[in-house]
Amino acid sequence: MIRLSVFAAVLVAMALLEHAFPRRPQRLSWRRWPANFGLVAISSLLLRLVAPAGAVGVALWAEARGLGLMPALGVPFWVAAPVAVVLLDLLIYFQHRVFHAVPVLWRLHRVHHADPELDASSGLRFHPVEILLSLAIKAVAVVALGAPAESVLIFEVLLNATALFNHANLAVPAWLDRPLRQVLVTPDMHRVHHSEIRAETDSDFGFCLSCWDRIFGTYVAEPSKGQLGMTIGVEGFRADAEQRIDRLLLQPMKPSGR
Repeated sequence: MIRLSVFAAVLVAMALLEHAFPRRPQRLSWRRWPANFGLVAISSLLLRLVAPAGAVGVALWAEARGLGLMPALGVPFWVAAPVAVVLLDLLIYFQHRVFHAVPVLWRLHRVHHADPELDASSGLRFHPVEILLSLAIKAVAVVALGAPAESVLIFEVLLNATALFNHANLAVPAWLDRPLRQVLVTPDMHRVHHSEIRAETDSDFGFCLSCWDRIFGTYVAEPSKGQLGMTIGVEGFRADAEQRIDRLLLQPMKPSGR
């Protein structure tokens, strides 16, 4: 309920802000929403069937058995909780890079990149198989770390909220964007990652904390053609028909689109 409440509040806030302060003109706009929201509905149903309590449930299960590195080392909660949040965010950064580097995983992740426009709904547009794989990766990490359930909940809430924020078609003023992106991934920073130019697509992998891209050399400040001149999406998958949910579900069967 905490995750759902925060998710709904952030989604509504981003939708209102996008409407009031759009960064780029939108052609398809709401016509993409049924497929984008349809994908998250299917993914949510699958997650409910596979792991009703998600990564938090895995953390509670491991915690009850004293599993993981941090319990073994006797790390106190006040240290373990923030460290776990940061390490899980680092995990998502590297997971994201792997999904770009491995061809079969890229085909799954390409469903996200094939959105020809960006708004908050794009932060929900992931193939259900990618969502299940991501849950499996997080579950292994949570057990290995012995991450406190509270920290996993905080991480999941942050991940959902920042994904909605940094995909939003929101014009954040430069005076605010510059200091904000020193800590968080902002819409202008993440938009570079959705460029059709591969060198830009393979950059700015962070979802929440922006520091990982700087540390590991994948940070690109601005797209080469500018925020308004850049082309978003994947060549060959921008047509209106490609935005139907049936096409998105079957898209990983098609050639790489790289």
